[in-house]
Amino acid sequence: MSAQTVLIVDDEPDIRELLAITLSRMGLESFSAATLDEARKQLTQVKPDLCLTDMRLPDGNGIHLVEYIQQEFPDMPVAMITAHGSVETAIAALKAGAFDFISKPIELERLRSLVSSALRLNEGTPSVEPEADGDDLRLLGSAPQIVALRAKIAKLARSQAPVHIQGESGVGKEVVARLIHANGPRAAKPFIAVNCGAIPQELMESEFFGHLKGSFTGANRDKLGLFQAAEGGTLFLDEVADLPLAMQVKLLRAIQEKAVRPVGGSSEQATDVRLLSATHKDLAAEVAAGHFRNDLYYRINVIDLRVPSLRERSGDIPELANALLRRVCRDLGVDAPAIAPDAMAALQRCTFPGNVRELENVLERAVALADGDTISEADLQFTDRLDTAHKLLGEPSETPPDITAAFGNLEGYLEDIERRILQAALEQCRWNKTATARLLGISFRSLRYRLQKLHIED
Repeated sequence: MSAQTVLIVDDEPDIRELLAITLSRMGLESFSAATLDEARKQLTQVKPDLCLTDMRLPDGNGIHLVEYIQQEFPDMPVAMITAHGSVETAIAALKAGAFDFISKPIELERLRSLVSSALRLNEGTPSVEPEADGDDLRLLGSAPQIVALRAKIAKLARSQAPVHIQGESGVGKEVVARLIHANGPRAAKPFIAVNCGAIPQELMESEFFGHLKGSFTGANRDKLGLFQAAEGGTLFLDEVADLPLAMQVKLLRAIQEKAVRPVGGSSEQATDVRLLSATHKDLAAEVAAGHFRNDLYYRINVIDLRVPSLRERSGDIPELANALLRRVCRDLGVDAPAIAPDAMAALQRCTFPGNVRELENVLERAVALADGDTISEADLQFTDRLDTAHKLLGEPSETPPDITAAFGNLEGYLEDIERRILQAALEQCRWNKTATARLLGISFRSLRYRLQKLHIED
């Protein structure tokens, strides 16, 4: 079997020689070019498995080469060599389609890790098509938005660029993040997901970066942080908009320096993670409102990926409903009932503000209520849910709410409604949070997060 090949593009002979020696010790064959023109010729003649290019070249810059490779050799990974601390250059390279970047002076261990990851892309073609059954890591549906999303996931899986996943609550943002990880070169390494809104503020630094024994009261042993736990793999920050500003500063440094300092530690530890993030909020609006740092926004939002809501692809509901029903019944250890035509029609008429997660909750309740082996429209209890919502708000079901009160203060208006619903539901359940979550059709974790967000105490 012939050795894999790497094209080195740099106008400094010393850099080319250093890279060639390092690659040779990895069992790789290398070719060199000092200009863009030479690089284009080598690409055509050699067709390497990987290209490493400097940013500044005598006849142009590396971005032009990245764009050329993306157009002519889309399956070839290309990594950019940038000046130390040149964050804007690195982001521009990733946006242009670079697999990853490495800064000068080049750290050989980091270089070897980057090259190994890039070459693993050629070992197999990623597939994000849904599997037949038995696997929760699926993106079901045939709507044009979902087909396009699968194609984007397959492309992003071949990159190391930070991706920010946008979408309403319950659309499956974590499923998308897991698919990006599972179809990329880091698939064999850990995928660590964390809900940023669920970590107490005083514990955030320890959770993210770890701590040393004795660094604070109660620290009776060393503890690895999330960055260390995700070493070599992917760190997924869900609801990243909920990070407090003080933590945003520390996270930005960790991303830029690719290193973290544990609480109580005197030195930084190098880290190698791919960062994915998500939120149901408009992150650009959070930046404009001063709730999210502009510099952090541009570091995590190198590539933006939107997951469509369920109401945008209602034609996928039958396939989703049947798959979710099988999963619910499998977890309950019962046979899956059929969904009657009138029930399926009702599901397709529903707007599902809670998206796929709400659809799953509806089906789980319907399984418990159904008599026999068929779920009817009555088992879905859509009418009961609407009446309960009106009762919790203290409004008669036939009286529409005054939506003009939301003009100019939509966020505050919605939070007030949510607060009233939660307080009424808690009182109805005598402050039993498990029962309250069940009444509202949400998870216990979601309820706890909402109570913390709205400062509702016992």
